[in-house]
Amino acid sequence: MSAASKTVEVNVDGRVLKLTNLDKVLWPEVGFTKGQMIDYYTRAAPALLPHLKDRPLTLKRYPNGVDGEMFYEKNCPAHRPPWIKTAKVWSGGNNRFMYYCLVQDLPSLVWVAQLGTIELHTSLSLYKKLEQPRMLVFDLDPGPPTTIVQCCEVAGWLRQWFLEHDMQSFCKTSGSKGLQMYVPLNTPVDYEQTKLISKGLAQMFERERPDQVVHMQRKTLREGRVLIDWSQNDEYKTTVNVYSLRARARPTVSTPVTWEEVERCFEAADPDLLVFDAHQVLERIDRQGDLFEPVLTLKQKLPKEL
Repeated sequence: MSAASKTVEVNVDGRVLKLTNLDKVLWPEVGFTKGQMIDYYTRAAPALLPHLKDRPLTLKRYPNGVDGEMFYEKNCPAHRPPWIKTAKVWSGGNNRFMYYCLVQDLPSLVWVAQLGTIELHTSLSLYKKLEQPRMLVFDLDPGPPTTIVQCCEVAGWLRQWFLEHDMQSFCKTSGSKGLQMYVPLNTPVDYEQTKLISKGLAQMFERERPDQVVHMQRKTLREGRVLIDWSQNDEYKTTVNVYSLRARARPTVSTPVTWEEVERCFEAADPDLLVFDAHQVLERIDRQGDLFEPVLTLKQKLPKEL
């Protein structure tokens, strides 16, 4: 039996888990292994778990690493341990109920990582009230040759609009090329309202700055502009969870950043200032705590009209 295929039994908060293939390299360019991935998720758990709790989770699995075949898994695998909780969600597209995994604790997180789940994608709602988003989100996606630098500028414009309406917002990197801005709500609202505001703002900024901003997904329109993707504000869509690893060449992470860091990246015109890998994120959590914690708790009401 090779070292890569041996099974290790571990006790995680009283649950016994079998971990396999810990030496398997999932990020070939840097030699980052499955064992290192599970270690990252375990150590990030104090900051990460509150953002996963009670949210239907879509698993993005890469059993053979970031260069191998990938598949999304919405239905929690049938071979799950009996203590893994699930959320029953009606799927109109499939005309049946789906049972999403809920990651409520550390053993559940380690179990989904053991499946080769590199990326964690969650709903903007809690499973008991799927029709009620807890936040509004803008996914700022740079069309080449623009980078996250231009996304930082657009995020600043959006932030200013919300500040003028007495609302705070928070940014995280996508862990890929872009920047994501979250506006915590945590008050009764529906997706029709969040979509109306987010789409309206995207269209407004496109009218005001047509050379810099676009609100439609069409690739031909996006060259040299930043897409303000408002369409994530939808009951049936998921967004990469904060602190999730990404299947890029390096084990980069969707990382909360301060507004000062966003401004610094724009002023320095240096996209590398907002790229963080697993090791750097653990250091940031130790030093800064969870910069995204207010997204879970801050109560804000959307303005009545745009």
